[in-house]
Amino acid sequence: MSAAPDAANTTPPAARKSPRSPRHRAREFVLQGLYQWRVGGGDEAAIEAHLADSEGFARADREFFADLLRGVLARQADLQERLQAHLDRPFAELSPVEASVLLAGAYELVNHPQTPYRVVINEAIELAKRFGGADGHKYVNGVLDKLAARVRPAEIGDRRTPRGQN
Repeated sequence: MSAAPDAANTTPPAARKSPRSPRHRAREFVLQGLYQWRVGGGDEAAIEAHLADSEGFARADREFFADLLRGVLARQADLQERLQAHLDRPFAELSPVEASVLLAGAYELVNHPQTPYRVVINEAIELAKRFGGADGHKYVNGVLDKLAARVRPAEIGDRRTPRGQN
């Protein structure tokens, strides 16, 4: 005799994931916009207009989305330079997904100190897992971890010091 599924929870495990936060959704749309910009060119206004018409955009944090997308596009040369010190190849040789995730993560690490660095890195890893290649998330993790140590040394030092050993 086979066991019947639990009547209280017939949803498949893959569908039971917690709902994505408005900020996470904004990061997904930023990734799509940066990918579009890297692959097809496109200007900021056209990318924003295209994404605003996308399904699910209404559930994204629009203010955060605009800040992140516009900030990365405005500061991409500086962000690439900051990232390059931690890369094993020229930035131009990265996949468009990895490059876009790294740019967004770097911007957030530098310009959003109110967001814990671990949150920024975890969000970048999740985006790389979902949209990138097989091991791209490991690469993103390593690069952003090294960048975080440079741009947020006090925060990282506080987290790495065992409690009671200040």
